[in-house]
Amino acid sequence: MPPVSAAPTPTAHPEASGSAWAPLRIAAFRSLWLAVLASNVGTWMQTVGAQWLLVDQPNAPTLVSLVQTASMLPVLLLALPAGALADTLDRRRLLIGVQSFLAAVGVLLTALTAADRMPPALLLTLTFALGVGQALTLPAWQAVIPELVPREQIVSAAALGSVSVNLARSVGPAVAGVLVAQAGVAVVFAVNAVSFAIFALVLLRWRPERRAADATPERFTAALRAGGRYVRHSPVVRRILLRAGLFVVPGSALWALLPLVASRRLGLGSGGYGLLLAALGVGAVAGALVLPRIRRSISSSQLLAVAGVVYAGVLLILALVPVPALATAALVPAGLAWMTVMSTINAAMQLFLPGWVRARGLSVYQMVFAGGQALGALAWGALGELTSLVVALGVAAVVMAGCALTVPLWPLRDTRGVNRDPAIYWPEPHLTPERAPGAGPVLVTVSYTVAPERHDAFVEAMRAVGRSRRRTGAVRWGLFRAGERANGFVEVYQVPSWEEHLRQHGGRLTGADQAIEDRARALAEEPVRVNHLLPTGDED
Repeated sequence: MPPVSAAPTPTAHPEASGSAWAPLRIAAFRSLWLAVLASNVGTWMQTVGAQWLLVDQPNAPTLVSLVQTASMLPVLLLALPAGALADTLDRRRLLIGVQSFLAAVGVLLTALTAADRMPPALLLTLTFALGVGQALTLPAWQAVIPELVPREQIVSAAALGSVSVNLARSVGPAVAGVLVAQAGVAVVFAVNAVSFAIFALVLLRWRPERRAADATPERFTAALRAGGRYVRHSPVVRRILLRAGLFVVPGSALWALLPLVASRRLGLGSGGYGLLLAALGVGAVAGALVLPRIRRSISSSQLLAVAGVVYAGVLLILALVPVPALATAALVPAGLAWMTVMSTINAAMQLFLPGWVRARGLSVYQMVFAGGQALGALAWGALGELTSLVVALGVAAVVMAGCALTVPLWPLRDTRGVNRDPAIYWPEPHLTPERAPGAGPVLVTVSYTVAPERHDAFVEAMRAVGRSRRRTGAVRWGLFRAGERANGFVEVYQVPSWEEHLRQHGGRLTGADQAIEDRARALAEEPVRVNHLLPTGDED
């Protein structure tokens, strides 16, 4: 088969950009999306098989919930390192290596289950290993998406990502239920191993446009710290993460307890459980069709509030109405609500994060998402075991409704019109003598002169400049009054190394950072003087 090539600058007809399916017209995105869909189907089949192996064990509510915890906990633990790897290594090669590892774990699961050598502890351990692979896959794949589709299609691409996950939830469990009943859990695990192999083969065929290699590749530990600093000093990213956590923690109750709702409350077997998950998938696919129209009528924050209230209502129905037909029907809007929130938050992250830190920022989002699901699943499972499924689902419904009501207090920030393209506008620094890239720390001082009537406005504008400096590399920042000059101000910030400061000069700043700095400098008088101070003894 010919290789799948990424178009250098993927474009779409203007009328297609608003279509939910527009990104699928791009060959590279379409091939990889289908491969991810196959992998997601296999993953959900494996989850259903693992949970069904544990349903009849002692302490089943805790053990069944621990399947989700074992899957998601690695993302919580490894998200930021995985993001740093995806931002510093070749993403295609990283993904191929990880899928090969996952296929090997899937083969081991299959062989041990077929030989009846799969106690709960070993099952959870190997599930954790699969979670490690998923933790390494997620940020790399998410960071690739903006390279495959034009910016105006990122929202649609994010929605298609949610469709992939939820379509897998509808197909995977249904197929798993049939296979468990007809052939056993080992066959389900074998299909999952094959799905990873399919993803690896498609990645081998993919030939992305090669990016210019960085003359000095970012060191792993420095990349970790830079990613953490960016998230810590970005109010927009922190707000997105807050909204994700406030939905996922109560929302995880449905996914964690649904197998027990199916078997104990509704009296369904594995096929019935697959049907319940299929209803969630149908809702998600329906959401992809109607969301573009809905987005034209209400804001993203309003969407989150409505979706939270709908989801809370479904949790309440599951708690109070033990009727299979009604529960199945109620899960359709739950799937739509889940898909709405996840695609909205994911798209907000992808649109806002600059390219140099995209995988690290997305990995922190995945950490919040997976951590909320893992810890939430454990908490709801424990509550269900201590009390009852009805109480656990009812409490989750109340918590979800309360979180939805916080949207007016903590809405998503409006970033429309914010320029996220790289901006190289600082002049090239020249030191005498030249310093090694690792020399540091570097202290940068910027001296301003500001008219008295502009002092307050300048100080306020510089607060945003300080956040920009810290997002892009500064570990300390301050603004001081010059004692010898009545109208003098001195900005001082420290960067860990000369190499890190050169990265600020060479592509970490965006058009939004430039606008922030321009607003502050417009309040000052020329000239603005910049000095770079380095420790003694670092000369070449």
